[in-house]
Amino acid sequence: MLSLTRLLGGPPPAERDLRYGPGAGTRGAGALPDTGPVVVWNWTRQCNLSCAHCYASAVRHRPAGELDGQEAQRLLAQCAELKVPALLLSGGEPLVRPDALELLGQADRLGLRCTLSTNGTLIDGPRARALAQARVRYVGVSIDGPPEVHDHWRGRQGAHARTVAAIRRLRDEGVPVGLRFTLHRDSLQHVPYLLDLAEREGVRRVCLYHLVPAGRGADLQSMAPTRPAIRECLTALILRARRWLDEGRDIDLLTVGNHSDAAFVYLWLEDHAPQRAAAALTLLERNGGNRSGVALLAVGPTGDVQPDQFSRSILLGNVRQEPLGTIWRQAPALAELRDSRQQRVGGRCASCAWFRICNGNLRARAAAAGDPWGEDPGCVLEDTELTRPVAAAMG
Repeated sequence: MLSLTRLLGGPPPAERDLRYGPGAGTRGAGALPDTGPVVVWNWTRQCNLSCAHCYASAVRHRPAGELDGQEAQRLLAQCAELKVPALLLSGGEPLVRPDALELLGQADRLGLRCTLSTNGTLIDGPRARALAQARVRYVGVSIDGPPEVHDHWRGRQGAHARTVAAIRRLRDEGVPVGLRFTLHRDSLQHVPYLLDLAEREGVRRVCLYHLVPAGRGADLQSMAPTRPAIRECLTALILRARRWLDEGRDIDLLTVGNHSDAAFVYLWLEDHAPQRAAAALTLLERNGGNRSGVALLAVGPTGDVQPDQFSRSILLGNVRQEPLGTIWRQAPALAELRDSRQQRVGGRCASCAWFRICNGNLRARAAAAGDPWGEDPGCVLEDTELTRPVAAAMG
């Protein structure tokens, strides 16, 4: 995740700064020197909707073989033992699990900081109160645009109204809530709607996800925005984040899934707000770019472990056969991601001056293009920017 708000001068988070705190970009292993990885756990493929861009290829009925309640409890204990600093729970739709609230309560008792990624349609009043009681740190609710657009992409009439109602219930219960949005060719026109909705509903965070060709999203590769279009969008997001800071709005605006955004933002600051550029660059160096397998792991519904939630072809192990901590410490594929990535990644990335703040971008997108160690075709930089002289602060 890249926080445009923080790079433009917004305040650090009240809790531990996993993205930009000192030591966050270590090339060792862990989100911070004294922690394990952030874990994304897709604990079911079942979902009550049928979203066309679902990277998990969710289904209506719960598939056989998913981790049962006892196995899920053991995995929570393993996350606590590994000192996981943040546990991101997703699906499918995570709240379709009948034991979802019980598991969230257990996670809280173990001291785990949980966030939830949801379509929001199942969050009624009692569930909103239960999420508050379980001290869920943040709930990200997916929105695709105005009501008719959202309902079309979600495959359910009335989904938008139920989702907005959930946002209001969570907000009223004191649960920090934000919006999640996928950037593709047809959705770019709806970004202003999303940002205006965030203002109206008083949400705390807006996360815009670059399209990743995984799951059903693989069928949408032709929907990837052009480079000029995504650059125009990024510029508009920077301007909105700056306006929100000037207005004193407490909204964190982030992009997700494309680490070349970091170089784009830095170069924009050099050109338009040079007084902020050096401080932003320090934060970006701390972050270190893509952290799949370095500070991030993903666990699938049946216990398979991957470097991130999109890299389904890289199997590190399964928590039914060995503990998560053992996989984290011993999986051979992780050494390649941690220690020799810059030597392995080719194409435009091989000679890019910004590798230190991007780290080769998303390997899942490169793999979908045919070479897991090739360049990420989603890079937003122009060729001339790859070798643009780096400011002295870069060292």
